[in-house]
Amino acid sequence: MAFCGNCGNQIQDGVKFCPSCGSQAQQGYGQPARMKRADEVEFKIYGEDLQFVEIMLDPGETVVAEAGGMMYMDSEIKMDTIFGDGSGRDEGKGVMDKLLSAGKRMITGESLFMTTFTNSGHEKKCVSFAAPYPGCIIPLDLTEVGGTLIGQKDSFLCAAKGISIGIAFQKKIGVGLFGGEGFIMQKLEGDGLVFMHAGGTIIKKDLAPGETLMLDTGCLVALTKTVNYDVQFSGDVKTALFGGEGLVLATLKGPGTVWLQSLPFSRMADRIISAGRKGGKGKEEGSILGNVGIGNLLSNN
Repeated sequence: MAFCGNCGNQIQDGVKFCPSCGSQAQQGYGQPARMKRADEVEFKIYGEDLQFVEIMLDPGETVVAEAGGMMYMDSEIKMDTIFGDGSGRDEGKGVMDKLLSAGKRMITGESLFMTTFTNSGHEKKCVSFAAPYPGCIIPLDLTEVGGTLIGQKDSFLCAAKGISIGIAFQKKIGVGLFGGEGFIMQKLEGDGLVFMHAGGTIIKKDLAPGETLMLDTGCLVALTKTVNYDVQFSGDVKTALFGGEGLVLATLKGPGTVWLQSLPFSRMADRIISAGRKGGKGKEEGSILGNVGIGNLLSNN
């Protein structure tokens, strides 16, 4: 019997990912799942809302990650900085071609370089990567989504060496201007497993041909290449101005699969900034005493 280690949902035998939250299915007594392609690494995800992933590497195996994502690692793990994504797709190309390929990553706000973690020992060792803000880590097998996945610009966390990390241009002007992600999104290609991060709770939705889903533009995490991504105005002028949902909504038309997040980082950041502008009121702000609470009486403010 399979079950989801993240939400506890029971999963049919043979299904690798939870249909409820998109997390890796745990087989039997919760043994870590094993990758069958690329560098065959084992992994296990810890936590619920503030997750991190622990990746176990056999001797000589390598995992690639964005700079700053590493949490801890064994002493036999060798950390190195590489130019590009290490997928090997630039082998045989000239210096300018490699520079252009790596330079595309800068458009998405990432660095020209990535960090690799290789097991240089003689037995299995581990390295862990943590999410940069509250949310969930999603393991995705690219072979199960047609070999290509389009994601938001900062959603990539790490992957087995061999995954190509590039960019996807939004050809529609409306999507580029109002889609929440601009004209540039990340494109992950390969035949292995990647780990993506998103805010809050993650939900996976399979769209039938012609089925359309409308959502807040910031709640999109990733979609398969068969999904048609567009935007449309949310309604009349009154609704757009005073409804609180913005001028446009994203529309996703199947067939294909999409992953959504309940708490976009931009939304959380806006709330924190807004609270800071109000002067940081305490928990007593809703009482008849207003700001006169125990916390304020004991403080020096």
